[in-house]
Amino acid sequence: MSPSSAMLDRPLTGGRALAPDLARGVMLLMIALAHAHMYLSGHPTGFRAYALDGGALDRVVTGVQVALVDGRAMPMFAALFGYGFVQLAGKRTGDWRDTRRLLRRRSRWLLAFGFGHALLLFFGDILAAYGLAGLLMVGVLRWRDRTLVVVAGAWLLVHAAASLVNGMRIAEFGGPSGMAAATDPVAAVGERLVLWGVLTPFLVVELVVPFLLGVWAARRRLLDEPSRHVAALRVTALVGIGSAVLGGLPLALLDAQVWTLGALSVPAYVLHGVTGLAGGVGYAALIGLVAARATRPGRALTALAACGRRSMTCYLVQSVVFVAVFVPYAGGLGTELGTAAASGIAVVTWLATVAFADALRRADRQGPAEWLLRRLTYGRRSFENVR
Repeated sequence: MSPSSAMLDRPLTGGRALAPDLARGVMLLMIALAHAHMYLSGHPTGFRAYALDGGALDRVVTGVQVALVDGRAMPMFAALFGYGFVQLAGKRTGDWRDTRRLLRRRSRWLLAFGFGHALLLFFGDILAAYGLAGLLMVGVLRWRDRTLVVVAGAWLLVHAAASLVNGMRIAEFGGPSGMAAATDPVAAVGERLVLWGVLTPFLVVELVVPFLLGVWAARRRLLDEPSRHVAALRVTALVGIGSAVLGGLPLALLDAQVWTLGALSVPAYVLHGVTGLAGGVGYAALIGLVAARATRPGRALTALAACGRRSMTCYLVQSVVFVAVFVPYAGGLGTELGTAAASGIAVVTWLATVAFADALRRADRQGPAEWLLRRLTYGRRSFENVR
């Protein structure tokens, strides 16, 4: 562990590696961008729920985000989730049954947090999907490396099939729209829960491949010791991000209304989803390279890592802001703004959460959501360096 990593966030990290937290902090920007436009209503939408009736700037933002952000942020988080699963298990000194029980308890509480998030704020919650994935896949921590890679490769077919089904549905019935259009807050609760209940199993399907690869990477400490794996991280970043950009370009041009694909629209949607898995892993590798070069993390990297360490709190704060600004029964701007404006609000919101997390770091405090999840998982026992 480099001295700089040990210095970062000293009171609470206990020598935490920079790269995983930094990756989570950057990932939250991508999540904010991927979610903000979903709060808009009153517009016809394309495959990725972007409005089709916006101006030139809206279409540019749509194209850039479809190619670089949508379907890339969640695989990145899934890889980090698998990585963190290995780290949590590695902190346990008991036998496997105790470790499995702890990880399942934490996953059940994540599922509960996700339900609460969907109930109160956002139908597109991802916490429940991670909790469900943790419950279903805790046993993979005992798999051999070869098994992890083989199953991940085979699951690509399942992922592609699920994308195909969803793409065909969108092509027939149109893109999802008006998902946050309810004017009555009580009616909105029911609508959110219905959408959440349908969406969560699909999200779990999308998590499997990056989760398994995250487990594989954690065993090699690729992000804990990035300076020792620069070559591997560089190749992963180049191939992963390059594949995601090339694979996402057709759908990006389609949703930006630059290119009419006709019968190729559904294959473009599937290609976008599959290459997004590579993109998520590639982004994580790129952050690892940044961390490897950060011999003395400055204020910006320190603040980003603080945000990543408090990622669940910052993620939930995003939803609070978006509801307050966009939904009809609150700020009501979702019917007036376009994609570019929504993305601008997403960036400002993310910057605010980074500042908030850094203030918590300086005060030597955890994020409220992280504190509560830890307390519910471990009871009154307190362990250092629990992610």
